[in-house]
Amino acid sequence: MKRLFLLVPLALFVVVGAFLANGLTRDPSNMPSQLIDRPLPEFDLSAIEGMEVGLSSDDIKGQVALLNVFASWCVSCHIEHPTLMALAARNEIPIYGLNWKEKPGDGIAWLNRLGNPYTLIGDDQNGRVAIDLGVTGAPETFVIDKQGRVRFRVAGPITDQYWTDVLAPMIEDLRRS
Repeated sequence: MKRLFLLVPLALFVVVGAFLANGLTRDPSNMPSQLIDRPLPEFDLSAIEGMEVGLSSDDIKGQVALLNVFASWCVSCHIEHPTLMALAARNEIPIYGLNWKEKPGDGIAWLNRLGNPYTLIGDDQNGRVAIDLGVTGAPETFVIDKQGRVRFRVAGPITDQYWTDVLAPMIEDLRRS
């Protein structure tokens, strides 16, 4: 009985260790979304301060496009921005922006300083559209197909390598279908 009592902590340690080791093998940016293969939620957002035209869900439909959630206060958005600028410069895919929980004027100041890769930008100052999308943090990017369905979600910055290895092939397949 005494031996069994000594094995319980060891067994507990092994179970907890296995659980933690399994967690280390998972990609934290690969977070499931309830929206995959569902229509993009309907929205109609005003323009960010300093721009004239806002963004609605209807603007995105009918084409394969990216919907990128960003903010000037987001450190990872600064990492992602050069990749988005390069995609826009090469006219690879329409990129729509959702400026999330931004102070008035900060988003346009950031874009004026770093460049604007977005076709249109909506101001989601209160975060309502982000909630409908299931956004957990910025940046997040949604791949939208021609029928207006969400096909993929990227939680975290898009890098050149991630674009080349994951998103570009996926987008080519969506364009063919």
